[in-house]
Amino acid sequence: MDYFNTLEDVLLTSEPKDKINKFNKFYKNFLNNEYTFNDSYIPCDLKKPSYGTFLEIVKPTSLPKIKNFNTNEGKKYLVHTILHIEYSAIDLALDAALRFKGLPIKYYQDWLEVASDEIRHFLMLEKLLNELDGKYGDFPVHKNLFEALQDTPTFLRRMAAVPRYLEANGLDQNPKIMEKLKSNNDPFNRKILKVLEIILEEEVDHVRKGDVWYKYACDLENLDYDSTYLEIIEDVFPGSTKRKMDLNFEARKEAGFSCDVLKILSKKDDCK
Repeated sequence: MDYFNTLEDVLLTSEPKDKINKFNKFYKNFLNNEYTFNDSYIPCDLKKPSYGTFLEIVKPTSLPKIKNFNTNEGKKYLVHTILHIEYSAIDLALDAALRFKGLPIKYYQDWLEVASDEIRHFLMLEKLLNELDGKYGDFPVHKNLFEALQDTPTFLRRMAAVPRYLEANGLDQNPKIMEKLKSNNDPFNRKILKVLEIILEEEVDHVRKGDVWYKYACDLENLDYDSTYLEIIEDVFPGSTKRKMDLNFEARKEAGFSCDVLKILSKKDDCK
């Protein structure tokens, strides 16, 4: 069975349940070495996100302004927001495993493993949302992550901008959300915290995988890791290197970031 065409069908599937079922079958066969790689495959040109058939997509500025996580509506919106990030991350991982050909088998293993993790995160969050009498689609969403996918069609650009920028930003934001949840000794908040702790730990590994393959891509072109990274993220996300970022130094260093880059992004000199 052909790896690329089968995986493309998984990626293009809209409904979460169908996508997850197809992926689980595909991944089991992949782990059993039941696929061949047809290098004549031409990657599909994605015009719209897979979730566009069942979610209301709006501009980020039009999203609800709910900041109180201690109300039921606030909890639902928080969980729904993270749930959408994880569903988008499933597609990002699937596309990374699909779009770039001729790479070591370890590359495809890594990104399918990431997709499997993101699916598990999605299911944990969906369960929490259901417990709140909510469902995926109760709130409008933005498509920023999908747009980042569209803006990074090359291997080097994708590895720099998605795992090493977007997912790495999650390493910074997750602990802040966790602190807000800890401020109220609410039983359901503790449930959300347990899921966020799992996501944070596993996202470090995802960013580390991105770091490995980003540096592999740089080595192919004899490029400097740090300066190339800063150039790419500034191009994809204008202003990203100019503003002061509040970084999770420990997690980012564990994921492969150099102190030189962390100092530039944070505008701080206390990285060791």
